Amino acid sequence: MNASAPRARRPRRTPFLAAGAVAALLVGLSACGSSDGSDSSSSSASGGAPAGAFPAKVATKFGEVSVDKQPKRIVALGWGDAETVLALGGQPVGASDWLPFGGEGVGPWAKGMYDKKPELIGTMEPEFEKIASLQPDLILDTKSSGDQTRYDTLKKIAPTVGVPKDGDQYKISWEQQTTMIAAAMGVPEKGEKLIAETEKKFEAAAKAHPEFKGRTITLGSRTSEGFGVYVGGTGRVDFVERLGFENNPEAEAKAGEGFSVPVSKENLDMLDADLTVMAPIGIPATDISGDPLYKAVPSVKAGNDIVFDDQDISQAFATDSVLSVSYALEKVVPLFAEKVAKK
Repeated sequence: MNASAPRARRPRRTPFLAAGAVAALLVGLSACGSSDGSDSSSSSASGGAPAGAFPAKVATKFGEVSVDKQPKRIVALGWGDAETVLALGGQPVGASDWLPFGGEGVGPWAKGMYDKKPELIGTMEPEFEKIASLQPDLILDTKSSGDQTRYDTLKKIAPTVGVPKDGDQYKISWEQQTTMIAAAMGVPEKGEKLIAETEKKFEAAAKAHPEFKGRTITLGSRTSEGFGVYVGGTGRVDFVERLGFENNPEAEAKAGEGFSVPVSKENLDMLDADLTVMAPIGIPATDISGDPLYKAVPSVKAGNDIVFDDQDISQAFATDSVLSVSYALEKVVPLFAEKVAKK
């Protein structure tokens, strides 16, 4: 696989959760003008730039953004943007903590990578005055809502790399996120290397576990509002498909504009697959594993299910960054192998 280009995939969709639950899931002005353009079909459309060369050009939904010189003060607002900067050797001065992790605002896979704790910024409603006070020379918002007003406000503070074309509502893969941020930082070759190394980890895991190939899998979650199943185009599904699994066909048949589909308690057999994997969101894991209707699902009854009770693992899946997917590979592949081996 060409490591410098993200895999083709179905566009991600908006979630099945209502607004309040979305917030739970996502959680879980000075004028320094940016040089936005309007031609997103230029040679920089993939986020590339000559190694170490400036101005760096990055194509976004809002047009081409030019970063004139090596950024020294980066504010990373998008989901996973901060740890992507860390992976590329940068040090954000401000960052949003989406899940939230607390502390430095990153997961255990990025522990110890900060030299100095960043100023933590709000997620869905960032404090623009606080961002301006940090005097950033680059703002990253690559995995975000794609809201025009949000972007227009941020670009008045500093050059802002927003979501890619068709990237509204967090529709960006970890590869594309890494490529765009590496370009903006002037280190595209470092981004390509990081992507290639991560791709090799997936390939090695798939090769080591041929038993995954062709097996069906359900990736679901439960919130206070009910059950849901993820469909193609999400980071979670992309993760398991790289390992050889086939996503739940019934869920795929019901896929709409959302990146997951709701599942009523009366229809929990829809969770059935060769392997059923569930994540609690804002509720105890026992609310899933102890549910009598869940326990009656054929795959669950047969012992072919996993309910994540380790928050770090669940959050690694949710973050879907170049750092978190490596952590997830290390932690979940053995769990999958143990369950699939039973069949």
